[in-house]
Amino acid sequence: MNLFARNASWQAQQRRAFHLGLWPALIVLAIITIAPAVYLLVTSLTPLNLAIPETRNDFSEPLLNYQDLMEDERFLNSVWVQVRLSVITVVAQLVIGIGMALLLNVKERIFEAVRTIFLIPMVLPPIVVAIIWKVIYTPDVSPLHRSLEFIGFPISSLITDPDLALYAIAIADTWEWFPFTMLMVLAALQMIPDEPLEAAQIDGAGYWQTFWHIVYPHIRPTIVVAALFRLIDSIKAFPLIYMLTNGGPGTQTEATNYYAFVEAFNFSYWGYASAIAVVLVAAVFVLSWTISRLGGS
Repeated sequence: MNLFARNASWQAQQRRAFHLGLWPALIVLAIITIAPAVYLLVTSLTPLNLAIPETRNDFSEPLLNYQDLMEDERFLNSVWVQVRLSVITVVAQLVIGIGMALLLNVKERIFEAVRTIFLIPMVLPPIVVAIIWKVIYTPDVSPLHRSLEFIGFPISSLITDPDLALYAIAIADTWEWFPFTMLMVLAALQMIPDEPLEAAQIDGAGYWQTFWHIVYPHIRPTIVVAALFRLIDSIKAFPLIYMLTNGGPGTQTEATNYYAFVEAFNFSYWGYASAIAVVLVAAVFVLSWTISRLGGS
């Protein structure tokens, strides 16, 4: 009985120590994540305008911002721009990342060096990536434009063309982030056991059959996780839009997060911008849940 009591006391002390160690982290997490999220939601229920400070506590029409969003053509256009940009970049990064991972899944030193080179865009600060592509897309200083002009194929600036500006941003974003998918898929490929691959080779399975029936089932969870991360990050392509096009030409590249920035910092409509941000966060949660469910089925 005494032994049982001592064990129960020891377990209680362990739980107490665990809780004491966990609470500081939970408090910090609440301060840096939950508190700003709650403030964002509360602000979205007000017509807060920095030029009129008293609007901060005006909750007379809490859903007015959300009602206005549904009638705001510029907001609806920004959502369409965001959807197109996310679809293009996520699909391109998955396809290129998986393809490069399959090509580099070789245990040789030269391929290990090549992998390291491919990781460089991902570790560069986003503003540096934006500057690099700004130079590439500026005809007067761009080595790409000068090379094409030299061989007789001059092209206009992609970021000033209404039909191509969004694709120009997608190219830059894909270049920066496809190494993330490549790295995750490559790690998954190297964890596949050799026995199924050797058995498929003995049975005369072709490359595509081996990939579809053996390789893909092993890397599918990793692809889903990579897609989730890249989908969420695609909504944060602010530096590229800000540096390359500033939302233009017109509103052709004005994604939802950039529109929220314009409303908040150009026009001081913080309540309205907060409503845009809340809708964006909710959309990310819904999309993430949907993709995770589909990937797990």
